[in-house]
Amino acid sequence: MSEQQTTLKRTLNLPMLIFYGVGVTIGAGIFALIGEAMLIAGNKAPIGFVVAGIIAAATGLSYAKLAAVYPRAAGEAVFVNIGMGPNWARLVGIGVTITAIVSSAVIALSFAGYLGQLITIPAPILVLAILVTMATIACLGVTHSVIFAAIVTTIELGALIVIVWFGAEHLTVPANWVNGLAPPTDFSLWPAIFSASLLAFFAFVGFEDIENMAEETIDPHINVPRAIIGTLIITVLIYALVALVAVSAPNPDAVANSEAPLATLFAQLTGGNGDLIAAAATIAMVNGILVQIVMASRVMFGMGKEGLLPKAISKLHPTRQTPIRATILVTVLIAILALIFPLGGLARTTSAVILVVFTLVNFSLWRIGSRKDAAPSLQRWKLLGLVGAFLSAGLLAIEMINQLSNWT
Repeated sequence: MSEQQTTLKRTLNLPMLIFYGVGVTIGAGIFALIGEAMLIAGNKAPIGFVVAGIIAAATGLSYAKLAAVYPRAAGEAVFVNIGMGPNWARLVGIGVTITAIVSSAVIALSFAGYLGQLITIPAPILVLAILVTMATIACLGVTHSVIFAAIVTTIELGALIVIVWFGAEHLTVPANWVNGLAPPTDFSLWPAIFSASLLAFFAFVGFEDIENMAEETIDPHINVPRAIIGTLIITVLIYALVALVAVSAPNPDAVANSEAPLATLFAQLTGGNGDLIAAAATIAMVNGILVQIVMASRVMFGMGKEGLLPKAISKLHPTRQTPIRATILVTVLIAILALIFPLGGLARTTSAVILVVFTLVNFSLWRIGSRKDAAPSLQRWKLLGLVGAFLSAGLLAIEMINQLSNWT
């Protein structure tokens, strides 16, 4: 098979980008980690999702502003390279790749957990089978991948809307909104809420991946920022409603302790079984794995092209125009992590790494916007970078303090 250095093909429009962003954002985060968040913060878990959403939104605006000026693959590394230099950029690019790889391992484990509710096959076999299948689709081309992701996104969104529909009666009770979203006056509860926020932050990881598709997007200066903002609006709304329904369920403890929490929630709301939601969740996991493989391989490709990784990693297939070498490497690393480490630890690691990346990207916006030759839009929004950096670093610092206090 011959390879040559070529360019990525511009085939993605705004709707396809939003489908991609929503598909990579919504998935394992809400389908698997809502239970984990409830175990940590109890009925205040929705606050954790709101806090995580606020931080994601602040950073999302920074990404949108930077992406409008620098629409390139490996966007985070490009932003930080321009703002802080190549060493920091290399760190960020590696961090983004690690995030995609580790989060894909989380999703693969969640996939095995939900599918295990439907069929009896050992989890390691399920993990390996789905990774090989998704890597194959990723190698076929970005259009195939995004169309597949769009179809699956429709299914997973439908499943979440069904849960909200059947839980609507709980959303009409004002006391449930107060119970789930009112800030507690007992300050001893806040460490648990912030810890749940870090975990919930994993559920928002994905919107930033849109930037890494910039070189395959039509009119990226316009469509990439719009897709980032649109993805965040859709995601925050859905997460808030689903989290409120979950903590208002007849038996929230059963939801929190379930290996398939939304399937258990659906069964409680309808009086039936949760097989329908388990099936939809399984499909959602498939989607999340695919888009993360696509994103991580593009980051590696972009870093190779920028000279931040060996040039060999930026080689594209001459006809498919996909980074097959990077795709295979990413898939192998995901498989290793998924077969060795537990879900909760992987999710926390993902959130911590991406918060470091977000802090540096936000700070880069401020650095770039402070320059006299910077684009006017970046000069106007440079203070947004400081706000986003403060919020991202703050959540990470609070979690580190919580963990240290637990160890002592």
